[in-house]
Amino acid sequence: MTRLVDHYGRTGAAAITSVIWALPMAAWAGSSDLSPIDQTAYPKMALAIGLVMLVIWFALLAWIARTPVALRQRRLDLTQMSQAEKRWTLGLIAFGAGLIAWLNAAATVDWAPLGPALASGKPGPILFASALAIFLAAMLAGIAVSWRKSRQAFMKRTSASTHPV
Repeated sequence: MTRLVDHYGRTGAAAITSVIWALPMAAWAGSSDLSPIDQTAYPKMALAIGLVMLVIWFALLAWIARTPVALRQRRLDLTQMSQAEKRWTLGLIAFGAGLIAWLNAAATVDWAPLGPALASGKPGPILFASALAIFLAAMLAGIAVSWRKSRQAFMKRTSASTHPV
């Protein structure tokens, strides 16, 4: 844990370790959605695993908070980030969450009826498919722009700290 905190800082280590509860919770959400239909998923088991891992993550957060951190510039350290860097990183997270939501929806929906509906030439299905494509393009473009701007803000912060004026 000390190496993880030293490399990524407390915020980065907390974000990385959050995966241990986020993935089981995502499985729970997906299995809850599918379970009433096909009776093959076990949402209560996924929820239980996710909640146990959430408690373990809280223990890891306490460990991370007690871990000493060497003073140096880190990419994901909220206390060191400039306002621009925080803003663009938040944008990156928001667009990333939008992409994940789009992918989750695409993976859990039966798309078989959309083909014939599009072939019928009715405006409703065409508008729906267009809206889905526009949303996907917006999320990908938002990720690209946010990533670039966040990186530029980080580079500006690190160059300012190494070259004082």
